Amino acid sequence: MRSPDRGVRRLAAGGYWRRKMAGLRFRCGIGGLFKVPATQQRRSRAYSVSQDFAEVLRKPKRQLTKLVFPLQELERQLAPDTRPSLHLQLFEPSLEDIARADDLFTATDRHRIEYLSSAVRLEHAPDLLRPEVCFIGRSNVGKSSLIKALFSLAPEVEVRVSKTPGHTKKMNFFKVGKYFTMVDMPGYGYRAPEDFVDMVETYLKERRNLMRTFLLVDSAVGIQKTDNIAIEMCEEFALPYVIVLTKIDKSSKGRLLKQVLQIQKFVDTQTQGCFPQLFAVSAVTYSGIHLLRCFIAHITGNLKANDSQFS
Repeated sequence: MRSPDRGVRRLAAGGYWRRKMAGLRFRCGIGGLFKVPATQQRRSRAYSVSQDFAEVLRKPKRQLTKLVFPLQELERQLAPDTRPSLHLQLFEPSLEDIARADDLFTATDRHRIEYLSSAVRLEHAPDLLRPEVCFIGRSNVGKSSLIKALFSLAPEVEVRVSKTPGHTKKMNFFKVGKYFTMVDMPGYGYRAPEDFVDMVETYLKERRNLMRTFLLVDSAVGIQKTDNIAIEMCEEFALPYVIVLTKIDKSSKGRLLKQVLQIQKFVDTQTQGCFPQLFAVSAVTYSGIHLLRCFIAHITGNLKANDSQFS
């Protein structure tokens, strides 16, 4: 892993992202350095299978797999003797674990899930001790749509979604009860906020309760130049991150499989801080949403997945 000290010096010299993006005629960037809490406490809140997930469990096995574990279904298209590793066993929770995670994302009178506040500077962000995860990606990659899908079991939560790229101009904070916070970050690239660099770099550098960064990539187009710069920054500053492929309903199986294999090879050979397992989601069909909820619950210390090799 690269030295964080070298990364801090580079940031102080003017911002790695700012200088990289100058050549692409964008003004946007990310970068940061923080410590991940060493311990995670298992959440003891009682759970029950939601009506939403009960309907999922009634589906035929093939449909259930496609909805809950979309990459497992896609992996079946590969010949067994030439099948590359998609690392799908690193985080492979049981259906019971997924039901427990869905319960965590279900709002009740005693477990409130709600929009908290917005901020353009870290000093304006809510001062919270609970674990936090954030979502970053290119403008129009589907960050807000994904968060809205994750909160579908709490429909009263207002997540603004727009077809216009660059709609999100601030860091939007959402709290999930007393357990963790999710942050919708402004998109980089087209129509990024003018103060994007100062806003996002500072957040990622100094937000001490940040547990994981979810870097969203459009599955229809794969990793773009601006995504590469974001990945380089995550690597440079030892930022634990996960790649999430969005809009998987927009591509054919063949095209989606090609993108997954290319991105998986990239993760395996050119990254160190990226979680090896990819996640694939659709905010339209909700494919992959249940699994991603479970992963978020797990990494924030609120669920211990029984069948997971990852901790």
